[in-house]
Amino acid sequence: MKKTNFLFMISIFGLMFSCQTKQEPKNEQQTHTQDSTFEYVAEQFADLRVLRYKVHGFENLAPKQKELLYYLYQAAYSGRDMIYDQNYKYNLTIRRTLEAIIVNYQGDKNSDEYKNFLIYAKRIWFSNGIHHHYSADKFIPECSKEYFTSLLKSVPADKLPLRKDEKIESFVERIIPVIFDPQIDAKRICLDTKKDVITNSANNLYEGVTQKEVEEFYKNISDSKNQTPPMYGLNSKLVKENGQIKEKTYKVGGMYDAAISKIVYWLEKAVTVAESDLQKQSLEKLIEFYKTGDLKIFDEYSILWVKDTEPMVDVVNGFIEVYGDALGYRGAWQSVFSIKDLEMTKKLSKISSEAAWFEKNSPIQDEYKRENPQGVSYKVIQVIGESGDCSPTTPIGVNLPNSNWLRATYGSKSVSLANIEESYSESEKNSGLLQEFHTPEQIEHIKKYGDYADKLHTGLHEVIGHGSGKIKADVGSPNETLKSYANTLEEARADLVALYFLYDQHLVDVGLIPTIDAGKASYDYYIVNGLMRQLRRIKVGDVLEESHMRNRQLIAKWCFEKGKAKNVIEKKKIDSKIYFVINDYSELKKLFGELLREIQRIKSEGDFQAGKKLVETYAVKIDQEVHKEVVERFQKLNASSYSGFINPKLTAVEKDGKIVDVKIEYPKDFTEQMLYYATHFSFLPNEN
Repeated sequence: MKKTNFLFMISIFGLMFSCQTKQEPKNEQQTHTQDSTFEYVAEQFADLRVLRYKVHGFENLAPKQKELLYYLYQAAYSGRDMIYDQNYKYNLTIRRTLEAIIVNYQGDKNSDEYKNFLIYAKRIWFSNGIHHHYSADKFIPECSKEYFTSLLKSVPADKLPLRKDEKIESFVERIIPVIFDPQIDAKRICLDTKKDVITNSANNLYEGVTQKEVEEFYKNISDSKNQTPPMYGLNSKLVKENGQIKEKTYKVGGMYDAAISKIVYWLEKAVTVAESDLQKQSLEKLIEFYKTGDLKIFDEYSILWVKDTEPMVDVVNGFIEVYGDALGYRGAWQSVFSIKDLEMTKKLSKISSEAAWFEKNSPIQDEYKRENPQGVSYKVIQVIGESGDCSPTTPIGVNLPNSNWLRATYGSKSVSLANIEESYSESEKNSGLLQEFHTPEQIEHIKKYGDYADKLHTGLHEVIGHGSGKIKADVGSPNETLKSYANTLEEARADLVALYFLYDQHLVDVGLIPTIDAGKASYDYYIVNGLMRQLRRIKVGDVLEESHMRNRQLIAKWCFEKGKAKNVIEKKKIDSKIYFVINDYSELKKLFGELLREIQRIKSEGDFQAGKKLVETYAVKIDQEVHKEVVERFQKLNASSYSGFINPKLTAVEKDGKIVDVKIEYPKDFTEQMLYYATHFSFLPNEN
């Protein structure tokens, strides 16, 4: 098979786009080069940075495709309030209080106190609530309590989210402690297994129930003989009322009715301009799910969605990822709507077409390999917009559905977000991070192959990693068997699949990489990130709690410890600075394979004790010497630990009451966008 021209791929990945529409076929494909004048970085505050992303190819879409995207845009932001409320029951009240102050305050907005207040508001927008989006720790305003109170009292009472007949004085007494007391609801999600992870989590997914009661509730309603179980609890809040435990379902006429009804309204319009019959059926089934709240219907929708691979436009809209729930039941609401990047999808489709080879040659036990790993579709997309749990912070890859039996039976749809990756890459150039934490040899590998290797890692992680392996027939779902460790172990499993194959001659033979040396770039970056770079996000003395960070350290630390006898990874000092250097890439690949084999066994067999031991031993505790040095070195750089995004804005152009075109704009002001969303997409009431 002809090898892909690697340098050509590097030059166009995420930077060019070709489009051939169905409604208005074009004989000539259009390519779009990167706009060198586009400003990727909007602003920086606290430990956060706000970026922008460009959509390549939007202008070449047919009018009906643009109209479809406009309806999906409206549906996406109509659901935005839900993630705030899911994250914490007072989030909407607090957010609307801050927005009322920003809009109505007539005093000095140049004072340090006001600037600190505004940073607090931006942090809440960035994290969809008062808890840090990554660490889940509650953050406190840096302005004084007295100043905040004075701001509150300066705003007309009818502009504030007061309860019925509530006086401003009572509102102040109620809301100020929630905002300023660090002991009140300090952690959005608790993963400390020494505690009750439900009662110690501040999120709004449960009320009045304990961890034991939750586990018993789902144990009683699940049927171990059912080979096609729904994802219990995905779209509901579990509460205890009058001594009875029940689910409050998110649906039309149920919990979150006001927002979900708006989503349904816009999805029904989207149905009228669907690109294919299958897409039309898929959207109709999603609407039916929102109206009924029936998780079996959601599975039916997911089957249609997985099969729907041909249209240019695609959308994820629903209660999807369960990382915000310590027990992994409840799905966070999110939406991503996009168009296909035809050029790069074509070039990287080899990943999904080689799924059977990857599964056959995986180091996992034969009994846990999928017999027929087909149906894994892969595409590269240009994101048009994101909402809910995906915005402002976003994944760079998606693999859905999450249901294990659906994946095994119908496959999955894997997606890489090309223009998001492009923005990350462009915004980090000349940041100094590479030079600060990597040796000259590592920098050479990463500069030569890093961008493409990183994108290939994402593709392998999503397509082959999440799409591989199977669970024994008599074993329950990972959320039931592995509990709070399930997410960490699944992300580690997917990463290990990608890492194992990135340094493999087969990728050269099929044209995915020019040389296995490209795999060295991934290995260099991954080990250093897992053992060093990512620690900049954690306070000195803390432990790792976020699932993805745990996953990365688990892999890197396990391989470091297990490879000591052969000095596979060496911790060394150069000019009084700590570095981690890979001395034997082939041996490291073997270690990746060994760990992958064990984690697959743990998942397939539901071995809770082995999973717990693995995570607690390698993924939680941090090398304090390394951590302290990383923080000190990072502070010397003018770089933020986390990045989020301003989304493009779509505006419909109408004629005689019909949409004839849709314009795309790229806002530059984060505050303006958040206030725009607040004005146009606030549908849920405040907490009772």
